[in-house]
Amino acid sequence: MYCRRVDDLENSRVAKQQDMSGPLTSFPASVYCFLLIFVISTVFHFQLRLSKLSIVCEEPPLLETPAPTNFHHDGFWTVLSQGRLGNQIGQYAGLYALAKLNRYQAYISPQMHNFLAPLFRITLPVLPDSVAKNIPWQNYHVHNWMSEEYRHIHGAYVRLMGYPNSWTFHHHIIDEIRREFTLHDHVRKEAQAYLHRIQKSPATFVGVHVRRGDYVRIMPQRKGVLAHKGYLDQAMNWFRAHYNNTIFVVTSNGMSWCRKNIDNTKGDVIFAGDGVESTPGKDFALLIQCNHTIMTIGSFGLWAAYLTGGMTVYLANYTLPDSPVLYYFKPEATFLPGWVGFPADLSPLLKH
Repeated sequence: MYCRRVDDLENSRVAKQQDMSGPLTSFPASVYCFLLIFVISTVFHFQLRLSKLSIVCEEPPLLETPAPTNFHHDGFWTVLSQGRLGNQIGQYAGLYALAKLNRYQAYISPQMHNFLAPLFRITLPVLPDSVAKNIPWQNYHVHNWMSEEYRHIHGAYVRLMGYPNSWTFHHHIIDEIRREFTLHDHVRKEAQAYLHRIQKSPATFVGVHVRRGDYVRIMPQRKGVLAHKGYLDQAMNWFRAHYNNTIFVVTSNGMSWCRKNIDNTKGDVIFAGDGVESTPGKDFALLIQCNHTIMTIGSFGLWAAYLTGGMTVYLANYTLPDSPVLYYFKPEATFLPGWVGFPADLSPLLKH
């Protein structure tokens, strides 16, 4: 194989069986409300899918079906859709895990569906805005790591808020999470075709994501730094020492900086990213088709590493001890045990 095979199996959902033989008056009104919303959402979900001509019809894969969850019948949960692709993935995964843990059916907004459905075979149903606006939501903020109280969230109509970009929320159901973020066949095949074209012999592909863009301005304000040339050299040399025939596939929202600062004297670096932040799907698909990952900072690279599997090298200690970032960011809850971290160069901050 010219690159790592992606598990494009999808979770076949098990419909809950309800006994409809009794008189209708035996069911509480909340059951009928739930069923009505489910039907409306399902119709809406399929209308959105059919309207996206870029998504081809695919045969459903055969999967080992996970045990069904015994959901409550008197409510459902959602999440506030915020941010770009990396944060949208994190919010979806956090909702999926926490709603399941608390035994409530999860729904996503049309906005989140529009972000994720063109790339992934997500399965959570869509809650139309016309229905959502009439729900008495209980807003519930979650921080960026799992806490014990999240196992016992009280409320039938909970709307999660925040950026739960941490493996601590869902690593116990990692197979389900990876199934949710399985690429559509045409997206996967396009990415693999690109890797095949740049391959001259059997190779180990290392996806490299370099976060630049607005973070060039924001990180110094937060007493933090971005990845520097020395870190990328160190990370790439680590992979060259541990794997044979490495090819580094570089993506970034600052490709011009990457071309100037990443050493390609060995001829094993491909500057593949198009750098278009408004359409990040191509870069993300390329990254998760690689075998391993070098990430810098940000949820985009973090989720690419997590979904890729393999080994990940990450930028460590990239803020000063009094940085406000550390109020909402815990490194031990962000980077998986076993990943390799190389410290950032904080000297630019220490000069001021």
